[in-house]
Formats: sequence, structure tokens, C-alpha cells
Amino acid sequence: MAKVLAFRAVRYNPKVVGDLSAVVTQPYDRIGSQEEAEYLRRSPYNFVRLIGTKIPPKDDSEYEKRAELFRAWLSQGVLIRDEKPGFYLYRVRFTHDGKQYERLGFVALLDLRESEVKKHERTLRGPKEDRLKLFRATEAHLEHIFLLYRDPERRATEALLSAAKGREPDMWARDDFGNIHEMWHISEPEVIAAVQEALAPIPVYIADGHHRFETAGVFMEECFQKGWKPLGPESFTSIPVTLVNVAEEGCVIRPTPRVVHGLPDFSLSRFLSAVREDFALEELPNFSAAKEFLSAGLARREKVFVAYAEGKFYGLRLLKDPEKVVPGEHAPAWKRLDVAILHKAILEKLLGIDEETLARGTNVEYTHTAEEAVKLMDEGKGQIAFLLNPTQVEDVLAVADAGEPMPQKSTDFYPKLLSGLVAMKMEIAKP
Repeated sequence: MAKVLAFRAVRYNPKVVGDLSAVVTQPYDRIGSQEEAEYLRRSPYNFVRLIGTKIPPKDDSEYEKRAELFRAWLSQGVLIRDEKPGFYLYRVRFTHDGKQYERLGFVALLDLRESEVKKHERTLRGPKEDRLKLFRATEAHLEHIFLLYRDPERRATEALLSAAKGREPDMWARDDFGNIHEMWHISEPEVIAAVQEALAPIPVYIADGHHRFETAGVFMEECFQKGWKPLGPESFTSIPVTLVNVAEEGCVIRPTPRVVHGLPDFSLSRFLSAVREDFALEELPNFSAAKEFLSAGLARREKVFVAYAEGKFYGLRLLKDPEKVVPGEHAPAWKRLDVAILHKAILEKLLGIDEETLARGTNVEYTHTAEEAVKLMDEGKGQIAFLLNPTQVEDVLAVADAGEPMPQKSTDFYPKLLSGLVAMKMEIAKP
């Protein structure tokens, strides 16, 4: 079901670049112009020079320039390649909502031909075309994607932790948000075999990286059509992945608030009257009370939301079975998603914002935090904002098992995997 392979990672030479914190980045699709400028300022060796940003270059020659730089850094010793193949135990220590977490996973290659991978997200053509051009130019996987699996017995984790016991990490970096990322290179053959055996019968689920995963499959087919052949596991038939066991602590998903704007006939009073058909409505005194309302609803497994408009917070609690308020031929797991209820029973039914409007991005802005949403409203940049609880990890797996893509912006896994810790250079035989 999941065939994982040890590999020789390409990684930075600390003797050349110094502190890894200055050269690693967030994933490319989290990098805008401001983040890019900051990364370029930090170091001449920053990884953004190779992966680029979420804004594709206007000139396709930029991809070849990145490839030339990648090859130059390899020849100059800026980047080095491990001599022994292995897995990379990956630990992230972070704080979220005032609570400390530790997320454990490991980096490996996933065989694209012999693994069952379940998805939950629709992909867009633009990002896939961008990454495909980078794959073609570099013949490398510079980033790794985030996968989930379920193993209550923790077999892979225990094997890797035992091998790393008493050792200092081989890589250490602090990300832009103060989170600590550590990696250990684990090359013992018996540990590699134990991990492979543990993962062999288990399906894996994409958490982050749908565009890169699909593009890797397209690139693989292109290579086969050209008559190219893989030379070992480090080639176009595999992709680097970080695998995280959902049975472990620390698999955090953040909610993504929505700010509605630009509706020509929006009326708060009309909305508050209409929402009572499906929801109990109560006015909340302040932002703190709004967050408590959401937390209490999550604890009771209720479907609750907070609306914020004209300086006031309103708690919304669903009174009906979610399957009765979410129309369409969707799986029950999909209809029970908080995001699905928000989109179908509130945005579409009451405000006229349907899937097509959401896809155009004309009337809804997404924010990373509730604080950002409230700030936009207070600055007069929205008509009404909606705060919600995070999607639960088990819900992500259930929807993926049902074979349905989730609504837009359903998951925000936190922290993101760092780019620049490990990469993979493809070995290819060409006729």
C-alpha cells in the first residue's frame, strides 16, 4: 500500500552556509514577494533561490537559472549528498494557542508506482505547470510533501526513535514562527527494514502537497515516454515525503476564517433573520467570548460558527442534522465538515456565494487567523467575517477514504514542513 525507500538526501553543508535557519524556507506556495525579499536578505544561499515562490516567473528561462544554481551549489560543496541511504527522523517542537506540541515524522522516498495515496484537494493547472517546469529543469525534487498515515502501534516511530536515542540531531533550524525543526539521519539497515515493513500494508493520505504530487506523476510519465530509465530509488519514479502518524500527538490543523466582501445588497439584519432557520443565534460580548464559544462547541462536538459584523460577534449553533442542510450528492463525511456546512448552509444559501464564486475568489478572502479576520473587518475591508473550528484529522482521512475533494481551504496543517532541510537529485539513464 505504501512503499517507502531510503535515500541519500541532498542537504546544506553547514561549514559553508552556517546556521540553517538562515537558508531554509516555508514551502514555495507560502512564499509571497515580502517573504521572498526577507529570505534573499538572510543569505546568498537561501533556498528560495532554487524553489521560487507561489508567483510563477514570467520568463521560463528562470527555471534553467535555478537549475544551474543547483548544479553549481552541488559542485561547490554548498550542497552535499549523504553517502549512506537512510530515512530522516523529523521532529518539530512548536506552540499553538498557548499549548506546546511535538510532531514526529520521518522523511523517505515514496514509490509513485507501488503506493496507494489518497487525496482530499482539487488542484489547479497554474501551480502544476510551474512545478513541472522546475522538475524538467532541475531533475530534482527540491521539496518534500506532507503525508499522513494511521498506525496505532507506532512501529515506524519507535524504530526510528530507538536508532536516534542519545544522538544530537544532524540538522537543526528555527522557522519564521519560532518553531524548532530537527532531523536525524537513520541509516541502519535493520531500522530501514522495520520501517518499510510497518508502512507496507498502510495507505497514506496527502496533507499538504497535492500539486507537487500530481506533477511528479506527470513528470514520471514524461520520462518514460522519452525512454528514460530510473537508476535506483533516487529518480523520477519516487518523491520525497514526510510521513506523520495520526496516532501521534502534535498533528495540528488550524482553521481558516472567511471574510466576505463586495456583495452589492448585503444586509446584516436580513442575514441575522435568515440564519435562524437552521441555527440558534446569540450575541457574544467580545472576541474572547467568541473564541470560547467555538472551543465549547468543539468540545461538545457541535457545529458552531461565529459571525462578526458591524463590531459585534454572533454565535451560530446548527440545530439540524448536517446532512439535511448540506445539499448535493456528497458522502456523509463530507456533509459533516464544518467548512462544508459554512459554504453550503451559510455562504451559498444565505449570501449567494456558490462554488463558482468561491473558485473565482471575488467575494471571499481567507485569513490565517481569527485575529487577522477581525482586523480586516475593523479596517472596513469586509462586510461580514466567519470564524470556525479546525477540521479534525480523522475527518480529513474519512473524506479522502470517500474519494471526495474537500471544500476550498479546509485544512491548514501547522507548522509547515521546512524546505531546504533535505532534497533529492534524480539519477536517470537517458538513451
